[in-house]
Amino acid sequence: MSGLNHFDHEGNAVMVDVSGKEITLRIATAGGKIRMSPSAFTAVSDGRAAKGDVLGVARVAGIMALKRTAELIPLCHPVMTEKAVIDFELLPDESAIKATCIVQTAGKTGVEMEALAGVSVALLTIYDMCKAMDRSMVIEDICLLEKSGGKSGDYRRSEDERA
Repeated sequence: MSGLNHFDHEGNAVMVDVSGKEITLRIATAGGKIRMSPSAFTAVSDGRAAKGDVLGVARVAGIMALKRTAELIPLCHPVMTEKAVIDFELLPDESAIKATCIVQTAGKTGVEMEALAGVSVALLTIYDMCKAMDRSMVIEDICLLEKSGGKSGDYRRSEDERA
C-alpha cells in the first residue's frame, strides 16, 4: 500500500496523522461549469428564474457545503475555514456558467477538498434551481485549479490539463 497514506500497513483505512506537520497558509482554488439551454441561461443571467436569485443562492450553498466537507468525505480532516469565496462567470456563447471556489486557512492540512466540495454544491444548486426549465443541463470540468502551502508545495493546473 505504499504511496496510499489513507491506509495503514495492514490495508486498513485510517485518517492521516497530521500532528507533526507545521501550520502553514493553505489556499486552494477549484472550478467547474454547468451548461444549459439558451433560455435557461438567459433566465439566470437576467435574474428572471422562477426560484429567484440562482447565483446568490448557489454561492451561499457552496460556502455552506465547503464548511461541512469533513462530514461528507470519509477520513477528511475538519479544518477551520478562514476565507471562502465562490464566483461565477457567465459564458453566453456556451450558455454556460463557470464557477470558481477559493478556500483559505492556516493549518496542518490542505483545503483542496473544501474547494472541490464548494464548487460542486454551487453547481448542483444551479441545477436544482433551473431543472424545471432544463433537465438536460450538464455539470462538467470540476477540478482543482491550484493550491499552495504545505509539504507538497504549490500546484497550478496547466493549460494542457484544462478541458
